[in-house]
Amino acid sequence: MKIYLVSDNVDTLVGMRLAGIEGCVVHEQGELKKAIDHALEDKEIGILLLTEKFGREYPELIKLDHKLPLIIEVPDRHGTGRKPDFITSYVNEAIGLKL
Repeated sequence: MKIYLVSDNVDTLVGMRLAGIEGCVVHEQGELKKAIDHALEDKEIGILLLTEKFGREYPELIKLDHKLPLIIEVPDRHGTGRKPDFITSYVNEAIGLKL
């Protein structure tokens, strides 16, 4: 099973690619819908990561009537109430790599 990221910014995608996670960057609602539909159709994708901004702005696009992929919102640089280096800390905790 693969993990796939749909991000609203390149920075988050680059960080996830360092951890071996593929994905795409989208900016409009139509692009987001296509990316989510792609992930739902690809049977190899077991986890779909979405940046928090999408969860806040387009909650209606996140479908909950399926078993796979598991959809998880991940923090990005637009997240609220986080310290400035939270992405680095997140990678450190997730994969044990000190950046």
